[in-house]
Formats: sequence, structure tokens, C-alpha cells
Amino acid sequence: MSEPQTHTLDVPGAVLHYDVRESETGSDAPVLMLIGSPMDASGFTSLAGHFPDRTVVTYDPRGVSRSERTDDATESTPEQHADDVHRMISALGDDPVDLFASSGGAVNALALVARHPEQVHTLVAHEPPAAKMLPDREQALAAVKDIRATYERSGVGPAMAKFITLTALKGPVPADFADQPVDPAAFGLPAEDDGKRDDILLGQNIVTCTHYEPDFDGLRAASTGVILAAGAESAGELAHRGAEAVAERLQTEPVIFPSHHGGFLGGEFGMAGDPDGVAAKLREVLA
Repeated sequence: MSEPQTHTLDVPGAVLHYDVRESETGSDAPVLMLIGSPMDASGFTSLAGHFPDRTVVTYDPRGVSRSERTDDATESTPEQHADDVHRMISALGDDPVDLFASSGGAVNALALVARHPEQVHTLVAHEPPAAKMLPDREQALAAVKDIRATYERSGVGPAMAKFITLTALKGPVPADFADQPVDPAAFGLPAEDDGKRDDILLGQNIVTCTHYEPDFDGLRAASTGVILAAGAESAGELAHRGAEAVAERLQTEPVIFPSHHGGFLGGEFGMAGDPDGVAAKLREVLA
């Protein structure tokens, strides 16, 4: 695949960095954008490599990796991220893109399509952690707030241990989640507090992302084809259930993708899924 060319884009409150891998075949297929949040462009390296026949665009969300913030805000919202992606698509040209968006990126993409459906031909929203849409929303949202409070109080190790526990949990979130003991060392995490509070996931995104309620009227009226995707191995987990809940509100069925929440990863961040299978399924649903 062609080497990525890096570009920058000034947006309100940040300077975004995005990478463009040009099609090797000169295909006139829509640009394929791959986005996550708070995961940066590097997480899509394996998946992007499966589409040499498409121009592929990845980016670092505001406040992550190369995309530095220029404001003094302490949180970022799905609406802000959606506006960032809207401006990036506009910078690419006038044609609509195909968009594979995972996790928090899927939440942001749903906000984008509700506002700017003309910019997206097909959205594949992969496992949005839409906790507010779940039947056990009160417990799920309380658990998220407890994770944030743990981070503010005790630092990244204890909070990340709770985050991993919550995201791996199968089934409804228990009402006593905050009271259940979690050992950071069991996840290879430090128990001591280093005093830093600069973790993007725990400090900036976790509450605004999970508490976001999509504009379902806007999504139903959109010209965009909206596909909710859920991992075959993540059934029962919060993000998988989020995909099911959003699909139900849109009166569709989620499409099952191979592997788990990070199924498109090929070893990035030390975590491997099934990028071959995910790429094949993505081609199928975009055809």
C-alpha cells in the first residue's frame, strides 16, 4: 500500500493531524475513513493495509497523539469530534466518504451523520459504547462516573482496572459495581498514584462519550446508510450491547463482525484481533 501522507487541519480548539493513503489502483470508490476515539490513527494500520484499492484516511482525534489542543477545555464531546471530522471530510473534497468508526469513534460518527448526512455514503458504526441506551443505563452510567471519580481520586491504575472490568463484563452492570474491589496489579497496572491526570480516555472522553444520546430522528432521516456492527466474541459486553441498543432504536439489526471490540487490530497496542476477517466483512457491507 502507498505510504501515508500526513496533513494538518486547524479546527476550533485543536490542530488535527490526518493521514491519507492514496489508492494504488486509481479506483473511483469513495474515500474510506477509519476513525476511533480516543484511539489514534496508528490503531488502524493493519486494517488500512487491507484496502490498497481505496484511498484510506485515518486521523488522531483532538487531544490525542499528534493532534494537540489549543484550547483549555478539560473534556471533549461527541459533537466536537463530529465537527472535527466534518471539517476534515470537507478538506478532502466534495464527495461523500465511507466511514468505519469504532468505539468512541462510532459515537462521534453517529453525531456526524445526524448533522451532515451528505458527507457520508455508508457508516459502519462498530460497537459504540452507548451506555445511555442500555436497559441498565442507570447502573452503567453510575459505573462510568465511578471510574472517573476513581481516576480523579486515585490515578490511572485503579481507574483503568475498573474500566477494563466494566468493558469486559458480560451482561447487565451490577448496581454495586463501585463497591466491588479491583486489583490494578491483576491487570499489570500500577496501584500507586503518579499524580498525573492527563489520560485522554479517563480524563477527557469517558463520560461525554458514554452519556451521549444519538439524534435518532436525524439518523432515520439521513441519506446515509447506517450499519451498526458488533463483534462475534464480545456478545454481552457493554459496547456490543450498545450497538444492539442503537440498532433497535433505528429499527435495524446489528451486523456481526468477526472477533471482538478491537477485532480490526493486528497487534497494535499489543492486542490482536482478526483484521483479515474484519476487512472482508467491511468490504461485504460496503459493496
